[in-house]
Amino acid sequence: MLQEGYPIGYLLAALAYLLLNALGLNWRWIFVLSIIPALTTLLLRRRVAESEAWQVTRRNMGATRTTIRDILRDRAVVRRFCYLIVLMTALNWMAHGAQDVYPTFLKSGAHGGAGLSATAATWITVCYTLGAIGGSMVFGAISERLGRRRTIVLAAALGLPVIPLFIFPQNGIALLLLGSVMMQFVVQGAWGVVPAHLTEMSPDAIRGFYPGVTYQIGNLLAALNLPIQERLATAHGYPFAMAWTVGPALLAVLVVTALGKEAKGAVFGASIAAAEPAELGLA
Repeated sequence: MLQEGYPIGYLLAALAYLLLNALGLNWRWIFVLSIIPALTTLLLRRRVAESEAWQVTRRNMGATRTTIRDILRDRAVVRRFCYLIVLMTALNWMAHGAQDVYPTFLKSGAHGGAGLSATAATWITVCYTLGAIGGSMVFGAISERLGRRRTIVLAAALGLPVIPLFIFPQNGIALLLLGSVMMQFVVQGAWGVVPAHLTEMSPDAIRGFYPGVTYQIGNLLAALNLPIQERLATAHGYPFAMAWTVGPALLAVLVVTALGKEAKGAVFGASIAAAEPAELGLA
């Protein structure tokens, strides 16, 4: 459910763009509207209490006199940290490769783009974002039974045969729509597992640090994807650019996830009370 916030926010932004376009307002008004969701953080700060797991962890760290430095010296913690950076790089490359340049591909009449109107492209964006929301829910639920790693591998594997539908404008608008919905269903389906997977893989004492930093470093490395796609599109066309970025990214997610571990069912706040400082790295 946590991952749903991303595609729902994306959907609201797409609908806001359609509304502003209909009112004759330019894209800068999107940034003006962004003030409204930003203000909700004040409500969260005022109304939402700290989690029980956080409170238990703080008490346990005080009782055992464990410090953050003790935990970061654990080699297992560092190894897992590096692994999660690689995994987050692959996952972000997959997600942004399938998403960032796609609206441009839909609207562009050059470099093999579909040449659709801005309104038609935005409605396709709305539809594939609904697919992303559904994928997050479906694969997130499946992971409760199948496990985190197997579900991510399954979603990535299902994305590979969808690529031809997703990238070739000559298929027509109907098949492009179908391909984009199916691609975002599986891509965000894999991401629907990620918040739980990262949280379960994180040591109790640095759970506020571990998932966010590994994700953001992976996101930083994956930021190279967009300029690479644009350069490839200029030289060889958008279909080629997306095929040679999204395809390898799906394979990388599949392989890196399969080679890793998971901690499904981890009890948050329990490891510190049960372990000595040198053992605090992994559940």
